[in-house]
Amino acid sequence: MSGYILLGIAIVCEIFSTSMLKISAGFTKFLPSLAFAIGMGTSFYTLSRALTFIPLNVAYAIWSGLGTVLTALVAIWVWKESFNIYTGMGIALIIGGVVLLNLKGPGH
Repeated sequence: MSGYILLGIAIVCEIFSTSMLKISAGFTKFLPSLAFAIGMGTSFYTLSRALTFIPLNVAYAIWSGLGTVLTALVAIWVWKESFNIYTGMGIALIIGGVVLLNLKGPGH
């Protein structure tokens, strides 16, 4: 399986898990808490498998950056959290950082 497919699965599982974390109400609800643990476990497992194909700095930048951006968008759409200029700028900067970390310099 391609490293980027595994990385995509890891990102989706992280976003799912973060939503379950919100629903778990501080781990006071069993099923969302269990779903969080299973989702994060799956996320870390698939991220570790992706690292056999993708360099650590690239994989982690994509996993954490896109996970953060997509989780912020889920929070806005699903949980009706606020979106303002600072949120938009933060998302843009995260995406820019991920892109910069993935650029190959001269001679690489």
